[in-house]
Amino acid sequence: MATLRRLQEAPRHLLVCEKSNFGHGKSRHRQHVQTHYYNYRVSFLIPECGILSKELKNLVMEIGPYYLVKNLPLHELITHEFINNFVKKGSCYALTYNTNIDQDNIVGLLPNGKLILSLDKDTYEEIGLQGCPSQYSGRKVMRYSAEESTTVMSYFSKYQIQEHQPKIALSTVRDLQCPLLQSGELQGKSEESCSAPEFFDWLGAVFSNVELNNQSFSFVSTYSCPQPSTLVEKAYLCTITGFIVSEKIYLLLEQLCHYFDDPKLTPWVTLCVQGFADSPVSWRESEHGFRKGGEHLYNFVVFSNQDYWLQMAVGANDDCPP
Repeated sequence: MATLRRLQEAPRHLLVCEKSNFGHGKSRHRQHVQTHYYNYRVSFLIPECGILSKELKNLVMEIGPYYLVKNLPLHELITHEFINNFVKKGSCYALTYNTNIDQDNIVGLLPNGKLILSLDKDTYEEIGLQGCPSQYSGRKVMRYSAEESTTVMSYFSKYQIQEHQPKIALSTVRDLQCPLLQSGELQGKSEESCSAPEFFDWLGAVFSNVELNNQSFSFVSTYSCPQPSTLVEKAYLCTITGFIVSEKIYLLLEQLCHYFDDPKLTPWVTLCVQGFADSPVSWRESEHGFRKGGEHLYNFVVFSNQDYWLQMAVGANDDCPP
């Protein structure tokens, strides 16, 4: 019965919110982006926008391919040839695909060259490596992302390798009720602005295409936009899905900061990044587990004065985001 009650409990998560300015000398926005290694979805929302700028559209279209290599032996990742051709020449990411972090053996190669192994008890004892027990009770295919497509394809040509392009969805959201925000008020201000957690919930509803009008006859959702709010005639929504490296995400963030170089109607734009649910780490080398959700994600709210909010969320069993 105790097990059944635990299964019926709603998944918990940990949300950390902080604010700073992109021009501040001690701002950590770059480190937060670059050390969140395994990203499968990036979304940005621009209120009061109907057409994407040429610079932003070019960045979106140039995210670059990623690669699926089937039946790749682990020893291929520790050969001198692989290290010299990929690890030492720049950022190289690898992650086992179609595996469950709490059940299967998982391998992750970080861009700093570290190889992360999350193994079951039998495999760990068989290979004889030194390690430490996982705080979570949890091979097949490797997925790669790199810039030199011909080199990657030729290097792994003796295996089944496929090139994949990220899926890009562009849309205009009409008549969107948006929360009012003040960059200096992370906790919100009564009758003047909404808090960061309220905004985070609202953004999740928008990205999930949830109706926000709280109709009494709705059997799906009674959620509504937090107050105070304003009605936006149109907002531009872009979602990129695939294996997306941190360097490309940082370029998108930089371009969104430059969005306000010219005066705009909207006081803010937002960039949300979701990590692979079954990756062995969340930020840096912090161990990640799935349990009931597997979430690890972050969101930047970029304000016109170059202030920003950074919201980071993980499952309750993960370490607190950095």
